Order: sequence, then structure tokens, then C-alpha cells
Amino acid sequence: MTALAVLDYGSVLVFALTGALVASRAQLDLVGFAFMACLTAVGGGTVRDLLLDRHPVFWVGQPDYILIAVAAAIVVFFTAHLMESRYNWLLWLDSFALSIAVAAGTGAALSLDQSGVIVVLMGVTTGCLGGLMRDVVCNEVPLVLKQGELYVSCAFIGAMAAVMATRIGIDTIPALGLCAVGCWALRAGSLVFGWRLPVYKSRPPRQ
Repeated sequence: MTALAVLDYGSVLVFALTGALVASRAQLDLVGFAFMACLTAVGGGTVRDLLLDRHPVFWVGQPDYILIAVAAAIVVFFTAHLMESRYNWLLWLDSFALSIAVAAGTGAALSLDQSGVIVVLMGVTTGCLGGLMRDVVCNEVPLVLKQGELYVSCAFIGAMAAVMATRIGIDTIPALGLCAVGCWALRAGSLVFGWRLPVYKSRPPRQ
């Protein structure tokens, strides 16, 4: 199994858990859990593969990804009530999923010798779109759009770190490790210390 496949499996599993947790907050049935888990797990990677013209799309070529997502949904369906704060679990699991998925998307683009701009965009796309789809479908405020939230910026900086590392001669695998760690450290810092980006505040026009 390649390192990129391991990253894809990891991001699918953890994102599926977050999708199922959101389904529990929305009080969906078991089918709803499975749908939300699969949508969240493969949404970003699907858009990535379509944009990069990778055939077949990763989960079509290897349906095990869908089975993993469904299994994660079933586990959460029967255990979510045991969690003291499902939203905190959601935030932290999502932070891990984001960092793994950004590394997976970045690695996929690097493997195809894409330009630095495309590599960064594919990292951000893979990391952010699955969670965005999850939150929109369940009528929650998307984490990526919350005021000042460090989310897309974490994905951007992580992917950028990987690109810069490969440009100075670091091998791809260590570069992707740097990507994942950097992305997660920023996201975790925002959760623990409340780091935020400045937000626009409207002002009355000058007289």
C-alpha cells in the first residue's frame, strides 16, 4: 500500500466519523448516518480527482473506502450517546481529518507533477470540501465559514509548507508529514488558544 493510499484511508475514516457525529446531532436514522459519513469522507477527494483528471476516482477504483465510511457510521450510530460533548469530539476529529486530507490532496497533486499553485489548491480542496458539504447538508454553519476561524488558512499553510519543502529537496513523504503536522498544529492552536483571523467590520461611510 502506498503512502498516498494510507493518507486517503486515514482521511476517509476520520472524516466519516465527523459526518456521522453531525448526523447524530441532527438525529438522523442509520441510513442518514451512512449517507453523511460517505459524503463527508469522499467529497473532497472526489472533487480533487475530477479536477486532476484521475481515473477512476479513488473510491470508485477501490470501494473499500465506502465500506470503511459505512462501518464508521454504524459505530457512531450505536456509541454517540456515550460521548459527553459530541461537538468537542467533532471539532477535534475534524482537525485530524483536515490535516490528513490536506496531506493526501497535496501528495496526489505532487505525484502528477502539478505546479505549486495547483498542488496547494488540491490540498485545500481535499481538506475542506468534504466538511463543507457535511455542514451544508445538515444545515449547520460550515466550520470553513465561521467568523475568523482558522480552517482554510490551516489547509493553505500546510499545503504550502509541503510545496516549499519539496522545492528545497526534501523527499515527498517527509514533506507531506510536515504538511499534516503544520496544518494540525495551527488548527489545534485555534481550538485551544482561540486564535482567529481579523474579520471585516462595516463602518458608516465618511461624511
